[in-house]
Amino acid sequence: MATRDEQLKVGTFTPSLLIDIARSSGAFRRKGLDVVESLVPSSPAQFTSLEAGEFDVVFTSPDNVLAYHFLSSNPLQRSIPLQIICGIDRGLGLSLCTAPSIADTEHLRGQILGVDVPQSGFAFVAYALLERAGLRPGDYTIESLGSTPRRTDALIAGTCAVTILNAGNELRAVGAGCAVVSPVADLGPYYGTVLATLSDREDDVNEVNQRFAGALLATTGEIIAGNRESEAIEAAMRLLNLSESEAQDHYECLRHPTTGFVASGRVDRASIATLVELRRTYSPTSELDEIMDALDTVVLDGVLE
Repeated sequence: MATRDEQLKVGTFTPSLLIDIARSSGAFRRKGLDVVESLVPSSPAQFTSLEAGEFDVVFTSPDNVLAYHFLSSNPLQRSIPLQIICGIDRGLGLSLCTAPSIADTEHLRGQILGVDVPQSGFAFVAYALLERAGLRPGDYTIESLGSTPRRTDALIAGTCAVTILNAGNELRAVGAGCAVVSPVADLGPYYGTVLATLSDREDDVNEVNQRFAGALLATTGEIIAGNRESEAIEAAMRLLNLSESEAQDHYECLRHPTTGFVASGRVDRASIATLVELRRTYSPTSELDEIMDALDTVVLDGVLE
């Protein structure tokens, strides 16, 4: 009798092209996994669900892991024992984007910046890129609008004037008349997404999570090597509602070493330092002083470099 694949529940913000291709290519099946992906409305909701056992793992910003693990002032106001299993990508086109009605950044004064939550990593990127454009916090209004797809809809509808978008959402926004102001790469080395879980899992659960990470990294390698072009473009069109040309651009973004998937799955200290310095600038606390020396307590052995 054939054994049933083990179910693994993962929470993501935007439908994951990587998960989709790993499933359709048989990478999960070969690892004995039945992967169930669920979209989350915000980072606090994602970590509430992870803590409650509703997710086994999450695709999330490493800044979220730092905040919910190390900082007492995170949105949930409590520390959660977390571990980064592997790195996924370097932002997937993460950029500051403006609504169709905004002709230039000076027109953003007094307008609404849409964020997930004000004290989140993507929000800090938005503040920094706006500051590079000549606008400081206080020159605009900050409003919590939830996950990236929700902010994309808000930007297109004009509910907010500016926000930070990635993972194909920035291309969908541009296709609807929005504009890209600047990419996150302007701020230095950056890590966009990691695979994370609770650090106090049982060994058998950790083994399942490792199989999942292995399937993701194998699929990442195939995409970077150019072996999954047609599947990636089709998935981008279907999952992200992109045109064929937009999906082609997203595919190139996935493969680019500055913006795309990380073949090794390793997490570099320089990119984490960028996140910490953004927090130090826009939400200073003495708790940040300990993070860089304690990274090995929150990143799986062999993943940090």
